[in-house]
Amino acid sequence: MRRHTKLSLSLDFLCLIYYLVGMYIRTISRKNKDGSKVTYVQLAHNERDPEKGHSKAKVLYSFGRLEHLDIEQLKRLVKSISRFLPAENALEAQALLRSRGRPFKWKCSCSFGGIYLLSALWQRLHFHKLIEERVAHREFRTPIAQAVFAMVANRCLAPTSKLATSEWVEKDVFIPDLPKIDVQVLYRAMDFLLSHQAELEQQIYWSVADLLNLEVDLVFFDTTSTYFETESESDLKKRGYSKDKRGDLPQVVIGLAVTRQGIPVKHWMFPGNTVDMSTIERVKDDLAGWRLNRCVVVHDSGMSSETNLQYLQRGGGHYIVGRKLKSGEADVEEALGQKGRYTQIEDQLWAKEVVIGEGEKRKRLVLVKNDKEQRRAEQNRQTLIQTLEAKLAELGGKTQTKAASELKAHRIYGKYLKAHKDSSLHLDHAKLKEESRYDGKYLIETSDDTLSLRDIVLGYKQLYDVEHAFRTLKTTLELRPNHHSKDERIRCHIFLCFIALVLVRIVEHESGERWPKVRREMHRLFYGEFEIDSKHVAQLTELTREQRSILKSLNIKEPSTIVDIQDV
Repeated sequence: MRRHTKLSLSLDFLCLIYYLVGMYIRTISRKNKDGSKVTYVQLAHNERDPEKGHSKAKVLYSFGRLEHLDIEQLKRLVKSISRFLPAENALEAQALLRSRGRPFKWKCSCSFGGIYLLSALWQRLHFHKLIEERVAHREFRTPIAQAVFAMVANRCLAPTSKLATSEWVEKDVFIPDLPKIDVQVLYRAMDFLLSHQAELEQQIYWSVADLLNLEVDLVFFDTTSTYFETESESDLKKRGYSKDKRGDLPQVVIGLAVTRQGIPVKHWMFPGNTVDMSTIERVKDDLAGWRLNRCVVVHDSGMSSETNLQYLQRGGGHYIVGRKLKSGEADVEEALGQKGRYTQIEDQLWAKEVVIGEGEKRKRLVLVKNDKEQRRAEQNRQTLIQTLEAKLAELGGKTQTKAASELKAHRIYGKYLKAHKDSSLHLDHAKLKEESRYDGKYLIETSDDTLSLRDIVLGYKQLYDVEHAFRTLKTTLELRPNHHSKDERIRCHIFLCFIALVLVRIVEHESGERWPKVRREMHRLFYGEFEIDSKHVAQLTELTREQRSILKSLNIKEPSTIVDIQDV
């Protein structure tokens, strides 16, 4: 009788599994001549019979006679199949297997993988200590440290408003020791965080630098802007040049410095009407305050004024900056015209050093050539020429027509045309030849004579890491939409995004995977609770191979499947 109870349990369990994937377990019986009854267990699914016009069962596999079933084998099969079920169904199935047929009450199910990864990294980087040490000196009755983590985790996993973050904590994810949190506690935590921002940001950097053994001989700096869904201005929100093409809305300018590994070092916030070149002195002074004044600061051509470059060299500092090739400046023209052999840096990437002037006026320039970009520019120019020739042929020599006027005024085509004395339009071949001088090339200037040609070129090339960080801020971490009206809230919101960016870039650096992929995979690790046999059980779904690989790359211990068991 006990064996048949186990058989019944296993069959019920298999029915649950196969029902969820579109198949089912059935039993069929027949009588022997001696009157005994034999029952067989089969895996089947329904197929429509085209001749009879109705469905009939098709047997996919026969498990044999009921009394001869291998129960342990069925259990292993059930456990294996449950890995491919939705998290809630998998927990339910495994619970049923452990319950030996006794009914259980399902309580909840929510995502845990992303929280577990970020929490482990938070602990590993000692961020919790940095915050808790400051909380301990204040008599807070609310979980401020946990609230800060919750807001950072929300930016990483499912960016929402602070009000929606409160609901997310309660209903969508499992954060140990934080079953729910009121939105007012989140705002209180933001005020606390902002009051300690300067010291926290510095100590976060030192903690990360120490743990990852960061190289900070090169610091890459650039700026971006972010606008607000409001028309009102403030001391911080100002209208200015918008890199997001939203000059109609107030904005702030954000500066970001990262290491050669792409790990954020520090961020800055400037009023929205701040000009890029005016940020350099502040950046230089702040980095010097962190004992980083010997760094070589790398930035693009928009910040390469003589005043900025001189300031960057104070205190023994150095720079690598981009120069505008089409500026017409004498030293740029001399660098372009100077003959010499290129040195190969990487596949299809070449460079040559050009020294201009002597003594204090000496400049070390590097002209870089990218073969791939050069071919692309040549192909684009050939397409342009063909298009212009076709348009000129359509005019048929007529110059006093609307089509001719539109062609001359065109923002792209117009500059490659010139009019002869008879007003006829022709291709400006001299202009096209002049443009070909710049194909696939860019110019770099550095003040550091100790850097090799390769270090200079690759150092400037890695400025892309700052641009990637900005894209992560604006897209993956959803810096916008931003509805905060108070400057203090804006500063703290961007600081939270910065901390989230630090975690995300560390994960990407150590795992070799982009954060969106890591986030998707870890989201599939679920936490569930159920009651059975007077016990309250909390457990996780089984780790997938991909989840194990991610945790291993980050040196994070795998979580235990059984989280907790308590008497009801």
